[in-house]
Parts: sequence; structure tokens; C-alpha cells
Amino acid sequence: MNKPLVVIFAAIGLDAVGISLIFPILPRLLEDVTHSRDIASCIGIMTALYAAMQFVFAPVLGALSDSLGRRPVLLISLAGAAINYLIMGFAPQLWMLLLGRAIAGLTSANASVATAYITDISSENERARRFGLLSAMFGMGFIIGPVLGGLLGDYWLRLPFIAAAILNGCNLLLALFVLPESHTPSRQRIDLTVLNPLRPLRWIFSMKRLLPIVLVYFILSATGEAYGTCWALWGFDTFRWNGLWIGLSLGAFGICQTLVQALLPGPATRLLGERWAVVVGIACACAALVTMAFASQGWMIFAIMPIFALAGIGTPAFQALATRQVDPSRQGELQGVLTSATSLASIISPLAFSTFYFVVQKDWPGAIWLSVVAIYMAAVPLVLLGTRTARAAQLASA
Repeated sequence: MNKPLVVIFAAIGLDAVGISLIFPILPRLLEDVTHSRDIASCIGIMTALYAAMQFVFAPVLGALSDSLGRRPVLLISLAGAAINYLIMGFAPQLWMLLLGRAIAGLTSANASVATAYITDISSENERARRFGLLSAMFGMGFIIGPVLGGLLGDYWLRLPFIAAAILNGCNLLLALFVLPESHTPSRQRIDLTVLNPLRPLRWIFSMKRLLPIVLVYFILSATGEAYGTCWALWGFDTFRWNGLWIGLSLGAFGICQTLVQALLPGPATRLLGERWAVVVGIACACAALVTMAFASQGWMIFAIMPIFALAGIGTPAFQALATRQVDPSRQGELQGVLTSATSLASIISPLAFSTFYFVVQKDWPGAIWLSVVAIYMAAVPLVLLGTRTARAAQLASA
């Protein structure tokens, strides 16, 4: 594997570490700062704030990378991530935690730049495999992040953030000295209209072939936010897990997800096709979620992780399909739109899931997972019928 890919994969892995290390310790951190145990709504607000910043800045960074080049935008975002974790590591008040999480959402928008970078240096035949590896690195981050957060957080709640700041600083130095530019910057003056985050969304609505793909991303992202919002609360309420066990459970999921996304997207797409790969993934997720809703012992959660991880087999195929629908000069803008579409769902769903969890928390915490199943099931017709246009376009171009 060449050095640029190593740096890009490391950046995405560290994004996942930053997102997930907070999951096991966030309830205790908020209790420590707010001196209250009614923190479900605070978790929803923090998660939604992160996604809101990502929604606003993902298309901005993606479009700027088309104009300025991928490398400078990526370097700035990595530096911002390191600064954010230092703020989170020493924030004594809730507003400072919110500020740190907002900065984290802004800097995590570098995923759109990283995806555009891979598109620049990969042929069409290589993209699905490399996007699968990209997803696998994200899964790897979800192995390290929760375990690191749970383990270090049991010693000191702020220690995981300091560790994340050091890791991001190391990746910044690696990118500074190793990462070459992959995209020739435009010599034209920067069009200030690219700084409008809604501009790329208006562009996407003008391209009917891409609408179904964006919609699928939106729905799957909305369901995925339930885990980050409610997993730690549910683990404590149902099994009395401490930070380490919450981290280990999320880490186990990350291991299974990494293996699935590194090995199966290509074979699954060839065997099932893009749409049916997503449907099979949804079926596996629903089976695991129903088990979680009724689970009475913690070992059951670890037992279903391999099935649970199969939910992500269709995502790399969707990414590869999307990249073939636009001109190479607009890949950064496309990836920014896809990231902002999923982030828009991530703004809404944490608030909804945290509110619902607060309602069912005392009587049946596991009911939160049945609400995710209901959303998944409602999405199946859209996956089958809504992507028919994109599939037809792919076959016509073959």
C-alpha cells in the first residue's frame, strides 16, 4: 500500500477514534460537569451539535479542496482536531464541552476530503475495494476508540481526550511530511458561493440519478446514530456495565465490522448487487437489534456481534456507484454532499432517540432498539425502489 493511502486511512481511523472514545465516558462526564443524572437530553444535544457542524462544513471543506487542493484542507482539519481534544480534556463547564464537540464536528468533516483524495488516486475498478478499506479503517477506529475511552476513563475522565490529541498531532506530522497533493488546484479565484453549505444540496437535487443514493445514505445514517446516543446509557441501565465493559462491547462490534468491511463488500456486491447487499445488511441489523431489545445477560450482546456487523456490507458499493455519476472535477463537492446528507440525519436522530430513550428508560431500556428496527423496515421499500434509477444508469453505462 502506498504512503498517501496510509496517511488517509490513518486520518479516517483517528476520526472514528475521536467519535467513539467519548461514548463510554460521556454519561459520567456530563454527570460530573452538570451534577445531575438526567443527562439523556444532554447526550442528544451534544451528538446533534457534532452532526450539525459536520453538516455545515463537510460540503465547504469538500468544495475548498477542489479549489485549493486536498492536502492543505486536510492538514488544517487535523490541526483543528488536536486542538479540540485539548479543549475537551480540560473543559470544566458544559458550554466548553459543547464548544469542543462543535470543533470536533467541524474537523471530522475531513472525511469528505479523504474520500475525494482516494477518488483522485484510484481507478474506477479500484475504488470499491479502497472504499471498503476506508470503511474498515473507520471500523478499526471504533475498536480502539471505545476501549481506549472506557479503559482510560475509568482512571480519569479527561485522559482519553489527551490521548486523542496526541494521536491527532502525530497524524498531522505524518501528513505534513509524507502526504503529497492528489488534485491540481484551480488557478481561478475562489468562488465564495462554495462557502454556502446549502449550495451543494441544491446541486444534488438537480441530478435525479443521485437523489436515491443520497436518500439511502440519509436513512442509514439516521438509524446508525442510535448506537452512539443510547448504547452507553442502555448498557449501564440493563447490565450495569462500567466504562470498560461499554468500551469492550463497542470494541467487539468494531472488530467484527472491520473484518466484514475489509473482506466482504466486493464479494457481496458481485453476488447480490448493490441494492440487495443493503437489504441483506438491514436484515442482519434488525435480527441483532431484536436480540438486544430482549437480552437479559451481557454475553448475548457479544454473541450477536458478527451478525450485527454485516449491516455495513452495502455502503462501499453505494460510494463507488455515486462517484461514477459526476465529473472528476466535482468529486470533492459530491463527497461533501454525501457527508452533509448523512450529517443532516445525524442532527435530527440523536435528539429523537434520546427523547424516546428518556421515555422508556425506567420501564424497558431495550425498547430503543425496536424503534431502530421500525425505521429500518420502513427504509426497505426505499432501498429497493428508490435506487432503481441509479441502478439503471449504472447498467446503461456498462
